[in-house]
Amino acid sequence: MTFAPTDWRTQPESAWAATASDDAVPERKVGIGWVDMALICLFLLGLYTNYTILLSAKLPFPSAPAGIAGLILLFRRRDQITERALLGFFAVMSLYVLSILLAPDLTFLPRRLNGLIQLTYSIVIGYGLFLTVVQARRTQIAGLFLFIAVFILIGCLLEDYTGLRAISDQVRQAIYRSGVYDSDLRDLLLYNRVRPKFFASEPASVTFCFSLFTFVWFVTSRWRLKLFLYVALVGVGIFAMPGPTLMLMLVMVLPYMLFLASRKNGRLDIMKLLRVAILAIFLLCAAIIAGQSVFSARLKDISAGNDPSFFYRVQGPAIAGMDALWSLPLAGAGLTGEPYVEQHVIQLYARSPAYSTAWRAVSPSTELVVNYFWMHWLYLGLFCGLVITFALTGWFYALGVPSMAFCWMVWAILGQASGAYVGPTCWAVLFLTGAAAILHQRADAAGERRPRPVPVQIDLQSRLGVLRPRPAVAGADGPKRLTHT
Repeated sequence: MTFAPTDWRTQPESAWAATASDDAVPERKVGIGWVDMALICLFLLGLYTNYTILLSAKLPFPSAPAGIAGLILLFRRRDQITERALLGFFAVMSLYVLSILLAPDLTFLPRRLNGLIQLTYSIVIGYGLFLTVVQARRTQIAGLFLFIAVFILIGCLLEDYTGLRAISDQVRQAIYRSGVYDSDLRDLLLYNRVRPKFFASEPASVTFCFSLFTFVWFVTSRWRLKLFLYVALVGVGIFAMPGPTLMLMLVMVLPYMLFLASRKNGRLDIMKLLRVAILAIFLLCAAIIAGQSVFSARLKDISAGNDPSFFYRVQGPAIAGMDALWSLPLAGAGLTGEPYVEQHVIQLYARSPAYSTAWRAVSPSTELVVNYFWMHWLYLGLFCGLVITFALTGWFYALGVPSMAFCWMVWAILGQASGAYVGPTCWAVLFLTGAAAILHQRADAAGERRPRPVPVQIDLQSRLGVLRPRPAVAGADGPKRLTHT
């Protein structure tokens, strides 16, 4: 490339400055705006309320606010969808299609197709959330999730100690057609109080979302003493909204310590891993001891076989899932295939010493297994379950997630407190933990600081009429070089 000679001795100093400014390195836009923040809040509101609209008798629109927000977020981030990411998505969904075709008894194919539609919807909106969160600054996401978690905490305290409970109950009766929690007497027996719902359909939704949102803050926060605040939030949460789900918050620290906190410059550091492993084991032991002391009455009922809620969420799903690995190893029962294995699962439960035949019969069959981790294996079996797990892992690595071991462990832990494998909550957990892992690994210099403009270098030759070229700088429209005519 040639440069037209210019007599810089006759040019004013402002001309030099203008030339340098025109060729400065383009500033990278970092962070998201208030519209994206509001849409993330709407998505989280959908997860919290699980407000569902029935589009037809057999086709629900689960977590409608989350669905609306997720689709808008995906549209706003459509330019960030890469070819590799799109191929990964289609590969994963193709394997799910193959799984419902390989599942036994094709008379259940319409129901499995319905489940595939719901699964696709949940993954798509979760991907929209993921694309938006990874564009934000760590401080934005940490501040937002901490604010929402504290808001839930304060709301539960107000419901316990003010007249907010009456308003909350009236709103719940008005907006929820089914699934409203009505076991206040059970709460009095186990916790000596009625657990707060705070405008959610049941206390489990409150504790689950509080656990998830607080943990996302914990992963993305830069505070050095964040672990102490995290443990404090666990303690206050147990006081405000008692429930064993909150103990999972301490268990989730284990994968964070092992797979994220032990990294240095994006790679696992063995010495750091050993140090944080000791702390993680200590917290795990503390969680076990705290659970035995705080929830002693609940644990007593569990050990005596008098807790149907725990059985259907943890014990029963493990029995059904393990059985499916051996009895239906190829493709399981198929997506949403509970009716196909309903009688078999009931027989398995009846033979379990932890099950009581005095319990009220569960209806519909979807309530037999309320644990999305074990649903994965019940729906897909050993072969399809492993293949799809590897495919999802590859897709997430293509999206830039640094540690899928961290994501899968957190997903499995929270699966012990939530069902609906084809619902948005299951996949929001996986996408949120993946996005949080990316933000945790993001360096300040790469993601949150604006680059300084590179000054124009002028030497003796430029004073004689020739401007010395600088190396090309990559910009939005391709390489640029400093020229002057």
